[in-house]
This record gives sequence, C-alpha cells and structure tokens, in this order.
Amino acid sequence: MAIPLERIGGRAFNHNAAEDAEAEYDRLRDLARREADRKKSCFDRAHEAYSQGDGAAAKELSEEGKKHQRQQDAYNKQASEFIFRENNSPDRVPDDTIDLHGQFVEEAEDILEARIRDAQARGQSHLHVIVGKGNHSAGRVQKIKPRVESLCKEMGLDYATEENEGRLYVDLTGGRVSRPPPLSEHRPPAHGGGYGGEDRPQGHSRPPQHHEQQQQRPDRQEDEVEKAISKCLGCCVVM
Repeated sequence: MAIPLERIGGRAFNHNAAEDAEAEYDRLRDLARREADRKKSCFDRAHEAYSQGDGAAAKELSEEGKKHQRQQDAYNKQASEFIFRENNSPDRVPDDTIDLHGQFVEEAEDILEARIRDAQARGQSHLHVIVGKGNHSAGRVQKIKPRVESLCKEMGLDYATEENEGRLYVDLTGGRVSRPPPLSEHRPPAHGGGYGGEDRPQGHSRPPQHHEQQQQRPDRQEDEVEKAISKCLGCCVVM
C-alpha cells in the first residue's frame, strides 16, 4: 500500500485565508489523493495479475500506476508551491523568515534546504523558521520541527526554539546559539505571520479528510511487483 506524505496538522494557512485560496489548495491536495488511490488500485491489480501468471497485464497495470504516481506528484507540487506563495508573501513575513505551514514533511525539508543555501549565499546571518506547534495535528505532535532540526544538524547549523514554540531560530554562520533573540526585536509581519498567531483556529479552515503519514521512498510492494514483472518478461521496467 502506498503511504501518502505527511502534512503539518489540519491547517495549511498561517493567516485568515480567503475562501477561494483555501478552496484551491484543498482542490489540489484532493486531486493528489485521488491519484494516489488510483495508483494503489493499479499496483494491487498488477500484483494480482502477476500472481496469476499474466505478466503482460501486470506490466501494463504497473505502467498505468506509475502514470498516476507522476500525476499525484504534479498535483502535490502545485499545492506546495501555491501554499508557499500564500504564506510567504512579503506582506506576511519579513525576509528573514520562512513559513512552512501546509507543506508535507519532505516538501518542507526540500524548501528549507534551498532557502538556507540561498540565504547563506546572500550573506544572511540567521533565519526564523515557522514550523507550527502541532496543535492541529494528530496527537498534537509537531511533525515538521524534528525534520527541520535534523536538517540543521546535517548542514552543521545551530538552532534554538524561540519564545513561540512554533518557531525556530537558525544561525546561518556556523556559530553557536545560546538563546534566540527576543521576538520583540524583530518587525512583526502583517496578518499574524507566525509571531504568536500561526496556530490560531481560522474561520475558513477545515480539518483534513484523513490522517496522512510520512513517505520517504516508493512503497516496497510496488517496487517488488515491478521487479518481478521485469524479471518475468525479460525486459527493464522504467522506474
């Protein structure tokens, strides 16, 4: 069974999003979930066909499943880019801040790594990373924060949790962070933008349709089916 990616809790926006903006975000994520269901169906049928000795049908279903995988990835990418633009517009956060609300775990990691490298190249000394407090996630557990901390360690960067526990202060110079500077020293962005406001319930927000779990690699069953089909047919299945 394919395992979907994981999102930060039940809210995607870090501000009072317009209904049409939230509707577009939800539409894209819903389309991705539908493609994930179709992909799973294809791989399940491919596995069944292979078990029955029908290698040709198994290969065809496997290829169809991979098409749905590509479409799922495309919809999720659109949703990720859309919510990032909404949450990180200049009128919402200052240029030393990045808001990761609404991102899946792996999306957030990729976005943050690119932002850190760009900020370092421009000589920026620090970065405030809005990760959310986990108030709206299953079990009220922070999902993004542990991955951000892990990424910082891999990149040799020290960090500290700010007064607002949904934010991290990251030193980009390689120095040590004994404690983050008080939030009052920074210009608060418009519309809440994470300075104490990122976990307030929003008027138009609605909970996710189901709990989503983290994905780090293609599902093993799908890999095994494709490898078996490839061996059976004596040809290479395009991954």
